[in-house]
Amino acid sequence: MFESRDLAEDVAAVRDEHAPDALVFSAGADFETIPPAAAEDLGLLADSLDPKSYPSEWLPDDAPALLVRYAGGDFTIGMPGDGTVVWTRQTVPPSVIAKKRAEGTPTDFLDFLFAEAFVQLGTGAPEHCLPFFGERYRELDEAVPLPANDVYQIAAALYEAWLGLQTRPVFETWETEHPRLYDAWVDAGDRLTGRLDTLPRAVARGQTSFPEATEYACSAVKHGLDLPAPFAALDTQAYVEYGPSYGVRWAKKTFERLNEGEDDSDAADTDATENDAADTNAGE
Repeated sequence: MFESRDLAEDVAAVRDEHAPDALVFSAGADFETIPPAAAEDLGLLADSLDPKSYPSEWLPDDAPALLVRYAGGDFTIGMPGDGTVVWTRQTVPPSVIAKKRAEGTPTDFLDFLFAEAFVQLGTGAPEHCLPFFGERYRELDEAVPLPANDVYQIAAALYEAWLGLQTRPVFETWETEHPRLYDAWVDAGDRLTGRLDTLPRAVARGQTSFPEATEYACSAVKHGLDLPAPFAALDTQAYVEYGPSYGVRWAKKTFERLNEGEDDSDAADTDATENDAADTNAGE
């Protein structure tokens, strides 16, 4: 299922700086979640396994089955929306894994994905939106009046935006340090610009669902692109600082405005969301 993978020189340099002990593998198949028996094969390649589980109290009663499984006792690596390259600290040392579909990915972009994974590992961030939100996942579920799968999609997107705010400054330094990886990062951002300005209109017209729009906008955060409201309120240091409580507050305020039929292009609402989140945390 897994084979060790060599890295290009500049990618190896990024690993040495941010996650020097990380193992790198290619998977023999595509996956959303690696079956437990296959995941345990990593134990033959790593020093040891360190499976994680999370309290069932964090999850609402209608949580998606895969999320329930992820939180439970099964050794679970990977979840929907994780992309072509995934990383985990459930092996010792940590592992970075390329899915089978990586074979069709342009070399420079794939190398950027590996480098990004090492930078993400180096932040010390949790590896999934569930441990990121923790007990506040229930609060997010209550704030988002949508089906459980949509709540999960929004949660995963909000986690990616929070993580992207922390990795973006590193990517910006690569212009001189690792120009090939920098160019791949810029190119990936350029490919996102076309739809960003029209996202609120597309949601209002039913052309794009709100979870899809959130996922798209949050993926743009790591590229430093200009986001439309209400997503612009996520591109702030306050989100890095307050984390899940800010994300929940943003969701609550956003859906309150949507339900009231307010225009999300109002820039003042961006500042209000940011200030409300800060006030919420100050009172905790």
